[in-house]
Amino acid sequence: MSTDTNAINWFEIAANDIDRAKKFYEAIFDVQLTSMEMMGMKMAMFPPNGTNGTVGGSLVQSKMHKPGSGGTVLYLNANPDLESVLKRVEKAGGKITMSKTLIDPNTGYMGFITDSEGNTVGLHSNN
Repeated sequence: MSTDTNAINWFEIAANDIDRAKKFYEAIFDVQLTSMEMMGMKMAMFPPNGTNGTVGGSLVQSKMHKPGSGGTVLYLNANPDLESVLKRVEKAGGKITMSKTLIDPNTGYMGFITDSEGNTVGLHSNN
C-alpha cells in the first residue's frame, strides 16, 4: 500500500431497511445521502465520492449484506466535536453504547453507537 493513500478507501454499512438507515444517518450527521440501485443492491451514498483522494462509502441493502454488532467496526468522522453527533443518535433511532471518551490528547476522542440497523459504529473527533 502506498503511504500517500488512505488505509480505507470505501466502506459499506449493511442495512435491513435502506430508507430507515438513510434517515438515521442523515439525521445524526445532518447530511444528504444519495440513493441508487446497482447490481441488485439498494444503496445510499455518503458524501464525498471517494474518487478525489478521500474515503467514500454507503449504506447497502442486499442479500449478501447482513447488519449486526459483531462484525467490522468503522469509525466515522464526527468532527469538529462528536458530542454534537451523539446528541442526535437516540432521537434518530439509535443507541449510544460508549459516550465521548478521550483516547489521548494527540489522537482525540471516540464513542460507539448502535445504529438503526443494529450495527456497532465507532465515531471519532479531534475535539
